[in-house]
Amino acid sequence: MRPLTTIMIFVSLLLSAAIFGFFYAWVCSTMWGLDAADPRVSIQAMQAMNASVRNVVFAPAFFGTPFALASTALLLLVERRRRSAIAFALGSAVYFCFGFAITATVNVPMNEALAAVSVPTDVTTAGTVWREYSERWQFWNQVRTIASGAAFLFTVTGVLLLGRSQNRHPPAARGYDLNTVL
Repeated sequence: MRPLTTIMIFVSLLLSAAIFGFFYAWVCSTMWGLDAADPRVSIQAMQAMNASVRNVVFAPAFFGTPFALASTALLLLVERRRRSAIAFALGSAVYFCFGFAITATVNVPMNEALAAVSVPTDVTTAGTVWREYSERWQFWNQVRTIASGAAFLFTVTGVLLLGRSQNRHPPAARGYDLNTVL
């Protein structure tokens, strides 16, 4: 295997795991915590988190994952590792369509709308604003979490298939006695 392919496999694993972990953390802690807090605080906190997420640490995982996976798929295809290439390509497509695109078309517009809201001083009004935002946002976050988890699993599958693609024929087909190999 070429060194560039090996590097891209590791980059693909790292980025797909990072973005899955990022979305997963929102599902199982951040949003539950915000839902349990005073809605005025939740709105302010979410506004601050959404403003801070646009940074150089987050960007590679969010923007780079589909391109790393697609690039790895192409490199593997050139090296005639078709099954692994397909797994990486599927990971790229799933994340791009159901992680990246959903974020860009649903979650980001919702975040921008929430950023424009002046935090209500009344708890009841703030609760209504927060509930309407949180329920819809969390649904779509769960979709992108599942998609990014699937992309990571496709990536791992692509790595596991590398070992199989190197040994395309079972030992007996190569002239070995299966009992001797075991």
